[in-house]
Amino acid sequence: METKTYCYEYPRPAVTTDCIIFGFDEGELKVLLIKRGIEPFIGKWAFPGGFLQMDENSDQCALRELYEETGVKNVFIEQLYTFSDVDRDPRGRVITISYYALIKLSDYRLKAGDDASNAEWFPISKVPPLAFDHDRILRIAIARLRGKIRYQPIGFELLPEKFTMPELQSLYETVLEMQLDRRNFRKKILETGLLIDHNETVKGLPHKGAKYFSFDKKKYKELSEKGFNFEI
Repeated sequence: METKTYCYEYPRPAVTTDCIIFGFDEGELKVLLIKRGIEPFIGKWAFPGGFLQMDENSDQCALRELYEETGVKNVFIEQLYTFSDVDRDPRGRVITISYYALIKLSDYRLKAGDDASNAEWFPISKVPPLAFDHDRILRIAIARLRGKIRYQPIGFELLPEKFTMPELQSLYETVLEMQLDRRNFRKKILETGLLIDHNETVKGLPHKGAKYFSFDKKKYKELSEKGFNFEI
């Protein structure tokens, strides 16, 4: 069967993906940046990302670029927003499909690669001026994270496999930028039934909040299929 080839008269903008990767460490929300090793904006900090290839979709492109530029893979990742301002890239008409990802910092050792000369974690409060329109992209990503962490248990993706209640509360307070009542927070979290109590106390911290818990992903999946709503 003959395959027809069609020629379009319309301009073809380039498409890229950018990944905003969040981590949580020592009571601070952090974001992963790469230092660009090529023009434009050589030497400037930016998000990992690159051009979409003809044989891949945007999800595949985002995961590939993330791994090539930082060595990070197998993480929670979700599409954020499409940025299409006409003059956002000095190279020409470029549309970017952005993603945000959440990782456990203890699980990864960063390595810069591809067109990135360095990869580094920055606290949100100390992010340097970014290349392209990445400052705007970061603001939107933080707003999405703050909104979603209230009604979906994505925050557990930022914590070690085993964590304490104070660590969990610290994460929520840091992301939401607000202080939470300890008793109410503990009550709400435990009432979800999604925590596994390991009946193990952190050495040197005998109070109740120092017990180790982990998130029950299997139970959450089962409950979600039945219409369960997670809300903090």
